[in-house]
Formats: sequence, structure tokens, C-alpha cells
Amino acid sequence: MRPLPEDALIVLPLYDTVVFPNTVVPLLIARPDSQAAVQEAVRQEKPVGVLLQSRREAEHPRPDDLHWVGTSVSVLRYLAGPDDSHRVVGRGLRRFRVLQFLEGWPFLVAQVQYIDDPDRDDPEIEGRARTLKARAMETLQLLPQVPAEMTTALEALNQPSQLADAVSSVLDLPVAEKQSLLESFDLKSRLDRLISAVTHRLEVLKVSREVADRTRENIGDVNRKHLLREQMRVIQKELGEDDENAAEVAELEEAITQAGMPEEVEKAARKELKRLERMPEGAGESSMVRTYLEWLTELPWRTEDAAPIDIAEARRILDQDHFGLEKIKRRILEYLAVHKLNPSGRSPILCFVGPPGVGKTSLGQSIAKATGRVFSRVSLGGVHDESEIRGHRRTYIGALPGNIIQALRKAGTNRCVMMLDEIDKLGSGGMHGDPNAALLEVLDPEQNSTFRDTYLAVPYDLSKVMFVCTANMLDTIPGPLRDRMEVIQLPGYTNQEKLQIARRYLLPRQLAATGLTPEQCTVSDAALAAVIADYTREAGVRNLEREIGSVVRHVAVRIAEGSVQRMDVDAGDLHAILGAKRFEAEVAMRTGVPGVATGLAWTPVGGEILFIEAARTPGSGRLILTGQLGDVMKESVQAALSLVKGRTAELGIAADSLDKADIHVHVPAGATPKDGPSAGVAMYVALSSLLSGRPVRADVAMTGEISLRGLVLPVGGIKEKVLAALRAGITTVMLPARNQRDLEDIPQEAREKLRFVWLERVDEAVEAALEPAGAVLGAAEVA
Repeated sequence: MRPLPEDALIVLPLYDTVVFPNTVVPLLIARPDSQAAVQEAVRQEKPVGVLLQSRREAEHPRPDDLHWVGTSVSVLRYLAGPDDSHRVVGRGLRRFRVLQFLEGWPFLVAQVQYIDDPDRDDPEIEGRARTLKARAMETLQLLPQVPAEMTTALEALNQPSQLADAVSSVLDLPVAEKQSLLESFDLKSRLDRLISAVTHRLEVLKVSREVADRTRENIGDVNRKHLLREQMRVIQKELGEDDENAAEVAELEEAITQAGMPEEVEKAARKELKRLERMPEGAGESSMVRTYLEWLTELPWRTEDAAPIDIAEARRILDQDHFGLEKIKRRILEYLAVHKLNPSGRSPILCFVGPPGVGKTSLGQSIAKATGRVFSRVSLGGVHDESEIRGHRRTYIGALPGNIIQALRKAGTNRCVMMLDEIDKLGSGGMHGDPNAALLEVLDPEQNSTFRDTYLAVPYDLSKVMFVCTANMLDTIPGPLRDRMEVIQLPGYTNQEKLQIARRYLLPRQLAATGLTPEQCTVSDAALAAVIADYTREAGVRNLEREIGSVVRHVAVRIAEGSVQRMDVDAGDLHAILGAKRFEAEVAMRTGVPGVATGLAWTPVGGEILFIEAARTPGSGRLILTGQLGDVMKESVQAALSLVKGRTAELGIAADSLDKADIHVHVPAGATPKDGPSAGVAMYVALSSLLSGRPVRADVAMTGEISLRGLVLPVGGIKEKVLAALRAGITTVMLPARNQRDLEDIPQEAREKLRFVWLERVDEAVEAALEPAGAVLGAAEVA
């Protein structure tokens, strides 16, 4: 093997030891590659460079797994053990910093730069060294069984650098702190840190000595009290007085018998009960064991007979509680029918996904009502600790089972409908574990029959629980967890559906909340429609219910003060009650000039319309983008501009006009980040409108991505985008032709009120969207 360069060292990685200069340390060498490295260093009569691993779990550490500051060590003795582990006695020589790792050897070799402490006399360093030595000697005197050789060796050290390294080596510090001291090249700073650490250790030892002295004085008194307590217990037993602890143990034993636990669980419970019997009455652990047994006995272990499912009654309940949502209701009825025909079968976990306020939680309540089960809800929003799902370990007072077991105890039955709400808002994995991974076992029908809560430490059968999940969006749910669930989309409601929901559910609920009767307060359909159109713009109905509540409370105030006996609210009264309109149709105003197009976007709270504005200014052909566009949308603009440049003749644009102008593309609401692969068609139409001088029709909105060949590519979120266009007063929606498969998901009302233009190529978008209106439907297929 070729010799090492002069400034190179064979590297020995260690995962739990930091070696300092001028110290003798024993080292255990267990890894074969490390043994080969040390043997080669001995053969070449070279020191080895000891480096601490930054990643302790790395079995074969690479340069990125190591700290790059270490100590060169001379091998004094090398001993081979019978168990394939070798031991080395080494002496630390000098600090070094790794400059680079060298290739060509079967072990790690690094080019290093040695770093030595200065030899000059410095009064500040000398003073600090004396302080450190004095406090270190005082600390040694307080430690038990300190060898006299250690005290003598420390007393003989006069060099500040040697003293600092010796104290660093023997001081009881975490490995990371020792590595930090090794990397501290400034001797003055290193001495200050050591003085602080030794002073802290000295104070701890003094307090420990005082506590030990006081404990030694009190131990006799404690023994005497324990003896008296035992005598009192014997006297109470002879007098026939009730022993509260014995009564409590008997009560717990009866509860265990009546709980109907599985054999394995009952065995564990009785073992803990025997421990409780043997514990002294005042023992601190007795309360923890008692609480644990109470949890075991109060959980629903017995499997109750399933209530018969009446599909016709379930259909009636769903229709009574929810307007519309026909596909969702049909899927829920299929789900219940399978449960009725095969109660022991493993059904999929339903996950309702949609914007806030579309009725996800109420659907879960309807399922519970239709199946005759108890409804239990577990909110997962903001949960970032795995123990909140699996439970805490019973190693400290206050430990509890996870949220799943707590919800079952509250429900009182294991045949319940448990809704895991906001599953998309679970925290990600970190130092407290990954709650998403913990839910994998809960939601897997193959595993949850033996779910093991960390607090209970016994298996619990979750297979009888009917789990239903809700989420606002799927993107934040990890793939393995999403794979456990069947996703049912609830994109939102049309204005006509909102009117029916408001009339049937929201208004009666608000009247009941304020104590009014339908005779005292009536709200016309025109008023409800105006609230929907002018004061709310959302996919769900949550804000709609708030606005209706404001109207009803206004009536309640008038009736409570005695000014009226009843009140009929019409559309004309809303301005006085709710104030000025919050939403106006701004499409026509925005698209009245060339260069402005209306796009459609998907958001976690439903669809939205998106205005694309383009302007041309004298310049040198630059493209300026504003409005907080993401990388995907920026690429869409660049692709659209390239397409426009390639079609200047078809669009009637002078070919050299773009070289002398800057194009500025802006998407308003600049404080809101925007991104997504569906704005290409709108970008192309806006640029074509700007450069050709033809404005975009005010009643047209569009979505779709484009390719550089001019093809219109399919996108997602069609239903949400179409409903957003309907809410905004759009009459014509241009969609990719390959999205025709999504037409059946669009509500009938939207299909009747909107005209759909299906696009194969971007040229069709220009013909359909740009004025004059006589050429709107030229080359595109209309459904």
C-alpha cells in the first residue's frame, strides 16, 4: 500500500468519544474498516486522526457524516480481543482541521492542517488557567473515590493549553459539548467556557453533598414512621375497621370482571392490580397504577350487536339532512348496503374532501344517524405529536392514552362512527414522531384489529369502528395515508343549491338560535338570493349562515325592543342590515380593454376567477412578470409568449413590433401567491388580445395548459372552476377538450346556464374569446 503524504492522516471515526491533545485514552475498535485503518497507521508508524461522527447512526461513515476538527493520536498499545473487537491505548497529540479527504485508500484518509495553541505569555490567559485549576481541584475533593494520581497529575500541569485539554477530557459533559470545546481554537474563550462548566459542576456537587447529609439525618425518622404505619394497619384489621385501600382494590377487581376484556388484557389488568395491592398506601406510583386500571375497565371491550341498517331510512335521513350531493349520497348508500350484507367485511375508509362549509362533518353525523351508531369526532388539526395518536408512555404522572382511545371511552361503544376531522392538517414528522405514520395502523383494516396504544400497552380491536375522515385538500396528505382511504370530493354548491340549503336548513337553525318563530321573521327568496350573490362568495355555506344570522339578529333586536311585532325581510332591506354589497360583477369592467383575460383557478376553499392583465411599453423585448407568480405560472407565460411570437402572421401582428417593446404580465391581488398548471390558455389569450388590439369578451372565462405545439392540455378541478365562473356571472367557459369526461360531475344547473367551448388548440381559444362577437364559435366544438 502506498505511503501517506506528509500532511495526511488515516482517519478513525468514533461515534461517542472525543479525544483531546496531551491525554491518554483507551479506544474500542469494533468496525473492520476502522481496525484496518489503525493497523495500517501502526505499520507506517504514523498517528491516526480521530474524528467524531456527526451522524451517530452511520455504520460506514463518509466525510459528510463526520466533524472536520479532530485530534491526531499516537497508538501506544494495540490489543486484539477474542471477540473480534480490538482495543487501542492512544495519546492525543495535536488538534487539526480537515482540508480535504483523499481518494485511493480502502479507508478514510484526509489532508489536514494542524492548529496549536500560542506559546506566548498572556496575563489574562494565565489568570484564567489558575482559576480553572483551583476550581477543578475543589471539584475533585467533592467527588467520591477519586484516585490520588489524578489529583497529582492535575496539580503538575502548568501550561494553560494542557490544563484546558485535561479538564475537557475528564469533565462530565455531553459529547457534542466536548466536540465544541475541541473546535474552540481561541484558548481564552475555551478557558472561559471551562470555568463556567466546572463552576456549575462544583455547585451541583455542593448541593448534592448538602442533600445527602440532610437525607442521612432524616432516614431514621422515615423508618420509624413506616413502622408505625404498619402497626396502625394491623390494629385496624384486628378492630374490624374498613380498609379504604382494600375496598378500592375490591372495587377495581369487580370492574375488571365486569368489563369483558380479552384474556390477554384481563391478565395484564390483574397483574397491575396485584402490584397495587402490595404498594404502601402513600406510594407515589399507586395513583398511576390506579388511573391505568380505571382506563382499562372503562373502555368498551365488549362487541355489541350491530343495529340493523335500513337503506330506505338511510336514504330518507340523507335527503332530509342534505340538499343535492346526489353522487355522494349514492356512494354512502352503497357503503351502508355493503355493511348490511356483510357486517364482518372490511369496508374502505371514506374521506370527504372539499372546501370549508360544504357539509363534510354533517355527512358523518348523518351516517351515524342512519346506522344507529354513536357519532364521535376527533379533531386532528394541528396535531404534531405521535403520542397524541398512540398515547404516552406510563413513565410520568399525567400520561394519557391517545385521542383514538379517549374518543372510544367517551363514546362508550366500539361500534361508533368516528370522524377524523381535518386529516390534511396533521403536523409532519419531527422530534415528537410522525402522527401521519401512527394513523396508518389506525386506518388499515388489516392491522387495526390489534391496535396497540402506548399507554394501554395491550391490543385493542378498532375493526368495529366505522372511520370517516375529512380534509380540505389532498396535497398535504402523505401518499401511504391517502392510499388507506377512498376519497369522495365535495367541490361546492351552485347558487340555486345554496338558496335551497338556506331556506331548508340555515334560516330555521338561526331562527331557533335567536328564539324567534317563523311567524315573527320571514326572509324572502329574493333576499336570500341577494345575500348569496352580493355578500358571500364561497364554495360552502358557512359564511352564508353567518350573514343570515346577522339578518335574524337584526330582526330579534327590533322585536325585543318592542318597535315591531314581526318583520318581513326583502332584498331592499339588506343594505340597512348588512351594509353595502361586498361583491360586484367586475368581469365586464376588467375585460373592456385589450390585454385582459379571465382565467379560472382552483384553491383549497373552492374555485376562483383570476384576471390576467398584459401591457406593452417601449423597450427592448423584455418580459416582466408581477403578481407573486410561482415557477409553473411563469413558465406558462413564457410558453404563451413564444406561441404568440410564432403566430404573428395569423394574429395580424407586425413581426418586428415585439423586438422594440417590453411585455408586462400582471395577475392582480399581488399579496396572494399564485401558482398552478392551468393558466396557459388565459395567458395566451391575454397576450394575443394585447398585441392584436382585440379585447376579450366580458362573459368568457377559460382554463387549460398549453404546449409549445399549440395544444390545449387537460387540467384538474373542473367542477370547482365551473362553479366559480357561474358565481361570477360568466356565461361561456372554455375548457380543454380532453376534460369533457368531467362534464357529468358539473351540476345540472351549471350545465344549463353555461355554454362550454371545448378546445383542442390555442387558435380555437383566440377565435372564441376575442371580439368581434360574430366569430365566437367559429372552429370550436360547443356542448
